[in-house]
Amino acid sequence: MQVETAGLLEGLDTNTIRLACFAGIFGLMAAIEFALPKREQPLGRSKRWPTNWALVVLDAALVRFIFPIGGVGLAMLAFDNGWGLFGWLGWSGVAAWLLTFVILDLAVWFQHWASHKVPLFWRIHRMHHADAEVDVSTALRFHPIEILLSFVWKGAVIVALGGPVEAVLVFEIVLNGAALFNHANASLPGWLDRILRVLIVTPDMHRVHHSVERRETDSNYGFNLSVWDRIFGTYVPQPERGHDGMELGLGPELTPKAHSLPFSLAIPFLRSGRRPEAPENQ
Repeated sequence: MQVETAGLLEGLDTNTIRLACFAGIFGLMAAIEFALPKREQPLGRSKRWPTNWALVVLDAALVRFIFPIGGVGLAMLAFDNGWGLFGWLGWSGVAAWLLTFVILDLAVWFQHWASHKVPLFWRIHRMHHADAEVDVSTALRFHPIEILLSFVWKGAVIVALGGPVEAVLVFEIVLNGAALFNHANASLPGWLDRILRVLIVTPDMHRVHHSVERRETDSNYGFNLSVWDRIFGTYVPQPERGHDGMELGLGPELTPKAHSLPFSLAIPFLRSGRRPEAPENQ
Protein backbone atom coordinates (compact mmCIF):
# COMPACT_ATOMS: atom_id res chain seq x y z
CA MET A 1 0.00 0.00 0.00
CA GLN A 2 2.71 2.52 0.92
CA VAL A 3 4.69 1.81 -2.25
CA GLU A 4 1.63 2.42 -4.41
CA THR A 5 0.74 5.54 -2.47
CA ALA A 6 4.23 7.01 -2.70
CA GLY A 7 4.17 6.36 -6.43
CA LEU A 8 1.30 8.76 -6.88
CA LEU A 9 3.70 11.70 -6.55
CA GLU A 10 6.17 10.43 -9.11
CA GLY A 11 6.53 12.91 -11.96
CA LEU A 12 4.66 15.66 -10.06
CA ASP A 13 6.28 18.91 -8.99
CA THR A 14 5.05 19.23 -5.41
CA ASN A 15 6.42 22.78 -5.15
CA THR A 16 4.27 23.82 -8.11
CA ILE A 17 1.23 22.19 -6.50
CA ARG A 18 1.83 24.01 -3.22
CA LEU A 19 2.45 27.34 -4.96
CA ALA A 20 -0.71 27.04 -7.05
CA CYS A 21 -2.80 26.25 -3.97
CA PHE A 22 -1.19 29.10 -2.03
CA ALA A 23 -1.82 31.63 -4.82
CA GLY A 24 -5.42 30.53 -5.26
CA ILE A 25 -6.26 30.66 -1.55
CA PHE A 26 -4.45 33.97 -1.06
CA GLY A 27 -6.34 35.55 -3.95
CA LEU A 28 -9.67 34.24 -2.67
CA MET A 29 -9.15 35.45 0.90
CA ALA A 30 -7.82 38.83 -0.26
CA ALA A 31 -10.97 39.29 -2.36
CA ILE A 32 -13.26 38.25 0.51
CA GLU A 33 -11.65 40.58 3.03
CA PHE A 34 -11.78 43.42 0.50
CA ALA A 35 -15.49 42.84 -0.11
CA LEU A 36 -16.44 41.93 3.49
CA PRO A 37 -13.89 43.45 5.89
CA LYS A 38 -14.24 42.75 9.61
CA ARG A 39 -12.33 45.80 10.84
CA GLU A 40 -11.35 49.14 9.37
CA GLN A 41 -7.63 49.29 8.59
CA PRO A 42 -6.42 52.90 8.63
CA LEU A 43 -2.83 52.03 7.77
CA GLY A 44 -3.97 50.17 4.68
CA ARG A 45 -2.38 47.60 2.43
CA SER A 46 -0.04 49.95 0.60
CA LYS A 47 2.22 50.43 3.64
CA ARG A 48 2.08 46.94 5.11
CA TRP A 49 1.90 44.54 2.20
CA PRO A 50 5.27 45.35 0.58
CA THR A 51 7.10 44.41 3.79
CA ASN A 52 4.99 41.31 4.43
CA TRP A 53 5.47 40.11 0.86
CA ALA A 54 9.19 40.84 0.96
CA LEU A 55 9.44 38.69 4.08
CA VAL A 56 7.72 35.68 2.51
CA VAL A 57 9.95 35.93 -0.56
CA LEU A 58 13.05 36.12 1.65
CA ASP A 59 11.81 33.24 3.80
CA ALA A 60 11.07 31.03 0.81
CA ALA A 61 14.45 31.75 -0.77
CA LEU A 62 16.35 30.92 2.43
CA VAL A 63 14.49 27.67 3.03
CA ARG A 64 14.96 26.68 -0.62
CA PHE A 65 18.69 27.43 -0.37
CA ILE A 66 19.38 25.84 3.02
CA PHE A 67 16.85 23.00 2.90
CA PRO A 68 16.30 22.34 -0.81
CA ILE A 69 14.72 18.96 -0.16
CA GLY A 70 11.69 20.47 1.60
CA GLY A 71 9.20 18.79 3.91
CA VAL A 72 7.78 16.50 1.23
CA GLY A 73 11.31 15.56 0.19
CA LEU A 74 12.09 14.60 3.78
CA ALA A 75 8.95 12.47 3.86
CA MET A 76 10.08 10.72 0.67
CA LEU A 77 13.56 10.18 2.12
CA ALA A 78 12.12 8.70 5.29
CA PHE A 79 9.84 6.41 3.26
CA ASP A 80 12.62 5.21 0.97
CA ASN A 81 14.83 4.33 3.94
CA GLY A 82 12.13 2.89 6.16
CA TRP A 83 12.65 5.53 8.83
CA GLY A 84 10.11 6.59 11.39
CA LEU A 85 7.48 5.11 13.66
CA PHE A 86 4.98 4.17 10.97
CA GLY A 87 7.60 2.50 8.85
CA TRP A 88 8.78 0.48 11.83
CA LEU A 89 5.20 -0.51 12.73
CA GLY A 90 4.29 -1.19 9.12
CA TRP A 91 1.27 1.09 9.30
CA SER A 92 -0.25 2.45 6.10
CA GLY A 93 -3.54 3.48 4.61
CA VAL A 94 -6.19 5.71 6.20
CA ALA A 95 -4.96 5.31 9.78
CA ALA A 96 -1.44 6.42 8.88
CA TRP A 97 -2.79 9.34 6.86
CA LEU A 98 -5.01 10.63 9.66
CA LEU A 99 -2.41 10.16 12.38
CA THR A 100 0.28 11.89 10.31
CA PHE A 101 -2.00 14.88 9.71
CA VAL A 102 -3.16 15.16 13.33
CA ILE A 103 0.28 14.69 14.89
CA LEU A 104 1.85 17.27 12.57
CA ASP A 105 -0.91 19.72 13.46
CA LEU A 106 -0.28 19.15 17.16
CA ALA A 107 3.45 19.65 16.57
CA VAL A 108 2.78 23.02 14.93
CA TRP A 109 0.49 24.00 17.83
CA PHE A 110 3.22 23.07 20.33
CA GLN A 111 5.83 25.03 18.38
CA HIS A 112 3.59 28.09 18.43
CA TRP A 113 2.96 27.70 22.15
CA ALA A 114 6.71 27.43 22.76
CA SER A 115 7.37 30.54 20.70
CA HIS A 116 5.35 32.47 23.30
CA LYS A 117 6.66 30.74 26.42
CA VAL A 118 10.41 30.52 25.71
CA PRO A 119 11.92 34.04 25.93
CA LEU A 120 14.42 33.52 23.10
CA PHE A 121 11.77 32.15 20.77
CA TRP A 122 9.41 34.98 21.71
CA ARG A 123 11.98 37.60 20.70
CA ILE A 124 11.97 36.06 17.24
CA HIS A 125 8.24 35.38 17.01
CA ARG A 126 7.17 38.86 18.12
CA MET A 127 7.92 40.20 14.65
CA HIS A 128 4.80 38.36 13.50
CA HIS A 129 2.76 40.03 16.24
CA ALA A 130 4.14 43.49 15.61
CA ASP A 131 1.93 43.98 12.55
CA ALA A 132 -0.38 46.93 13.16
CA GLU A 133 -3.29 45.18 11.50
CA VAL A 134 -4.18 41.56 10.83
CA ASP A 135 -5.15 40.46 7.36
CA VAL A 136 -4.25 37.75 4.88
CA SER A 137 -0.76 39.21 4.42
CA THR A 138 -0.01 38.79 8.15
CA ALA A 139 0.05 35.04 7.51
CA LEU A 140 3.22 35.69 5.46
CA ARG A 141 4.94 37.73 8.14
CA PHE A 142 7.49 35.54 9.90
CA HIS A 143 11.12 36.26 10.61
CA PRO A 144 13.57 34.18 8.52
CA ILE A 145 15.12 32.78 11.71
CA GLU A 146 11.72 31.54 12.84
CA ILE A 147 11.01 29.99 9.45
CA LEU A 148 14.30 28.07 9.55
CA LEU A 149 13.72 26.88 13.12
CA SER A 150 10.18 25.90 12.17
CA PHE A 151 11.43 23.81 9.28
CA VAL A 152 13.94 22.00 11.49
CA TRP A 153 11.23 21.17 14.03
CA LYS A 154 8.63 20.10 11.48
CA GLY A 155 11.22 18.16 9.50
CA ALA A 156 12.27 16.25 12.61
CA VAL A 157 8.65 15.29 13.30
CA ILE A 158 8.13 14.22 9.66
CA VAL A 159 11.18 11.93 9.77
CA ALA A 160 10.28 10.57 13.21
CA LEU A 161 6.81 9.64 11.99
CA GLY A 162 7.73 8.24 8.59
CA GLY A 163 4.13 8.68 7.49
CA PRO A 164 2.65 8.67 3.99
CA VAL A 165 4.29 11.22 1.70
CA GLU A 166 0.96 12.46 0.36
CA ALA A 167 -0.30 13.07 3.88
CA VAL A 168 2.64 15.43 4.44
CA LEU A 169 1.93 17.24 1.18
CA VAL A 170 -1.75 17.61 2.03
CA PHE A 171 -0.89 18.81 5.53
CA GLU A 172 1.46 21.51 4.25
CA ILE A 173 -1.14 22.72 1.72
CA VAL A 174 -3.87 22.75 4.37
CA LEU A 175 -1.64 24.45 6.94
CA ASN A 176 -0.71 27.24 4.53
CA GLY A 177 -4.30 27.66 3.44
CA ALA A 178 -5.58 27.66 7.02
CA ALA A 179 -3.08 30.36 8.01
CA LEU A 180 -4.23 32.55 5.13
CA PHE A 181 -7.86 31.93 6.07
CA ASN A 182 -7.63 32.59 9.80
CA HIS A 183 -5.50 35.73 9.42
CA ALA A 184 -7.91 37.26 6.91
CA ASN A 185 -9.72 40.46 7.86
CA ALA A 186 -12.92 38.78 6.74
CA SER A 187 -16.36 39.14 8.30
CA LEU A 188 -18.07 35.76 8.62
CA PRO A 189 -21.68 35.42 9.79
CA GLY A 190 -21.80 34.57 13.49
CA TRP A 191 -23.58 31.26 12.91
CA LEU A 192 -20.97 30.19 10.36
CA ASP A 193 -18.09 31.15 12.66
CA ARG A 194 -19.60 29.12 15.51
CA ILE A 195 -19.96 26.04 13.31
CA LEU A 196 -16.50 26.27 11.75
CA ARG A 197 -14.59 26.83 14.97
CA VAL A 198 -15.83 23.55 16.35
CA LEU A 199 -13.21 21.99 14.07
CA ILE A 200 -10.98 24.69 12.58
CA VAL A 201 -9.54 28.06 13.58
CA THR A 202 -11.59 30.94 12.20
CA PRO A 203 -10.49 34.55 11.58
CA ASP A 204 -12.38 35.77 14.66
CA MET A 205 -10.79 33.07 16.82
CA HIS A 206 -7.24 33.75 15.66
CA ARG A 207 -7.61 37.54 15.75
CA VAL A 208 -7.91 37.28 19.54
CA HIS A 209 -4.36 35.89 19.54
CA HIS A 210 -3.10 39.13 17.96
CA SER A 211 -4.54 41.32 20.71
CA VAL A 212 -2.17 43.61 22.56
CA GLU A 213 -3.56 42.22 25.83
CA ARG A 214 -1.22 39.58 27.28
CA ARG A 215 -4.02 37.23 28.38
CA GLU A 216 -5.44 37.22 24.87
CA THR A 217 -2.08 37.00 23.11
CA ASP A 218 -1.35 33.89 25.16
CA SER A 219 -4.37 32.06 23.76
CA ASN A 220 -5.68 30.44 20.58
CA TYR A 221 -2.36 29.08 19.36
CA GLY A 222 -3.89 26.85 16.70
CA PHE A 223 -3.37 27.49 13.01
CA ASN A 224 -5.60 24.73 11.68
CA LEU A 225 -7.48 22.47 14.11
CA SER A 226 -9.16 24.34 16.95
CA VAL A 227 -9.36 21.38 19.32
CA TRP A 228 -5.87 21.77 20.81
CA ASP A 229 -6.63 25.07 22.53
CA ARG A 230 -9.70 23.57 24.16
CA ILE A 231 -7.77 20.50 25.29
CA PHE A 232 -4.88 22.50 26.77
CA GLY A 233 -6.99 25.28 28.27
CA THR A 234 -5.73 28.10 26.05
CA TYR A 235 -9.00 28.84 24.25
CA VAL A 236 -10.43 32.37 24.48
CA PRO A 237 -13.60 32.68 22.39
CA GLN A 238 -13.79 36.46 22.02
CA PRO A 239 -11.67 39.55 22.86
CA GLU A 240 -12.70 41.40 25.99
CA ARG A 241 -13.18 44.69 24.11
CA GLY A 242 -14.79 43.13 21.06
CA HIS A 243 -13.29 42.81 17.59
CA ASP A 244 -13.92 46.45 16.72
CA GLY A 245 -12.52 47.78 19.99
CA MET A 246 -9.52 45.51 20.48
CA GLU A 247 -6.02 46.84 19.89
CA LEU A 248 -3.77 44.72 17.72
CA GLY A 249 0.02 44.48 17.71
CA LEU A 250 2.62 44.88 20.43
CA GLY A 251 2.15 48.45 21.56
CA PRO A 252 3.89 51.75 20.79
CA GLU A 253 7.51 50.53 20.88
CA LEU A 254 7.33 48.08 17.96
CA THR A 255 4.05 48.28 16.08
CA PRO A 256 4.27 51.83 14.60
CA LYS A 257 7.52 50.92 12.81
CA ALA A 258 6.65 47.34 11.90
CA HIS A 259 5.71 48.21 8.30
CA SER A 260 9.43 48.86 7.68
CA LEU A 261 11.33 45.81 6.39
CA PRO A 262 14.71 46.71 8.00
CA PHE A 263 13.03 47.44 11.33
CA SER A 264 11.01 44.21 11.17
CA LEU A 265 14.13 42.14 10.54
CA ALA A 266 15.85 43.86 13.49
CA ILE A 267 13.01 43.20 15.98
CA PRO A 268 14.52 40.00 17.48
CA PHE A 269 17.67 41.94 18.34
CA LEU A 270 15.99 44.97 19.93
CA ARG A 271 15.74 45.39 23.68
CA SER A 272 12.59 47.46 23.36
CA GLY A 273 9.12 46.06 23.07
CA ARG A 274 9.39 43.55 25.87
CA ARG A 275 6.29 41.64 26.76
CA PRO A 276 4.12 43.31 29.41
CA GLU A 277 3.72 41.35 32.58
CA ALA A 278 0.52 39.36 32.88
CA PRO A 279 -2.08 40.85 35.24
CA GLU A 280 -1.70 39.72 38.84
CA ASN A 281 -4.93 37.72 38.69
CA GLN A 282 -3.81 35.69 35.65
